[in-house]
Amino acid sequence: MGRLDTKVAIITGAASGIGRATALRFGVEGAKVVVADLSEKEGAELAKEIGGTFVKVNVADEESVKAMYATVVATYGGVDILFNNAGISPADDDSILTTELDAWQRVQDVNLTSVYLCCKYGIPLLLERGGGSIINTASFVAVLGSATSQISYTASKGGVLSMSRELGVQFARQGIRVNALCPGPVNTPLLQELFAKDPERAARRLVHVPAGRFAEPEEIASAVLFLASDDSSFVNASTFLVDGGIHGAYVTPL
Repeated sequence: MGRLDTKVAIITGAASGIGRATALRFGVEGAKVVVADLSEKEGAELAKEIGGTFVKVNVADEESVKAMYATVVATYGGVDILFNNAGISPADDDSILTTELDAWQRVQDVNLTSVYLCCKYGIPLLLERGGGSIINTASFVAVLGSATSQISYTASKGGVLSMSRELGVQFARQGIRVNALCPGPVNTPLLQELFAKDPERAARRLVHVPAGRFAEPEEIASAVLFLASDDSSFVNASTFLVDGGIHGAYVTPL
C-alpha cells in the first residue's frame, strides 16, 4: 500500500526539476498523476513512465487552466491533490533598478497568478471529494531577503505564501489543507542554467546554506509527499521550510 493509493494528483511544472521528482515519487506511492506542463515531449515521456496522464497547460492562462481541469475530470472523475509548482526565474528579473515592467509582469503571471488560477478552479473539485491537499511552491525568499536580487520572483513567492495561508484558514473546516512549500536553492535545470551564467552569484547563494550544498529535487519531493499524504493531516496554512537551515543561520563559516 502506497501513501497516495486511490488519490489523483495534479502537478504543474512536472516535466523537470522538483515537479518531475515529485511525479516519480507520487507514482511509486500509488497516485494517479497528472503531469501538467508546457513541455510536451518531456511531459508525455514522464507520464508514460509512471502510468499517468500528460496535459499541456499554460498555467498563466485562465482558459488553459480550466481546460486542464476538464481533462482531469473526464479522465479520473476528480482530483485529490494539487501541487502548484510551476514557476520561472528569468535573468532579466534582477534589481528593482534594472528590472523592467514586462519582466516583472511575466514572473508574476507564471509564479503567482497561476497559483490563483489553479486554486480558484481546483478547490471546487476538492470540495466535491470532501477535501484534499494543496501544496503551493513558494520559496525561502518569501520569508528572507534574497542574497541575489530577483525582485519579481521574491515578491511573487511572498504572494504565494500569503495566499496559501489565507486559503488554508478559509477552507480548513471543509477538509482542505493548503500549505506553502518553501525550498532553499535546489539543484534543478533552472538553477543550473542561472548559475552557470554567473558563478559569482552561485557562490553568494551557496555561502548562506549551512548544509554547504544545494538540495536535490528528490529531497524536496519527499517534503511534498508528506504534505500531500495523511501523514500531515494536522499541518495546514504552514510555511513549510525545506532550506538546509538557511532561515536559522546568521552567517555560515566556509
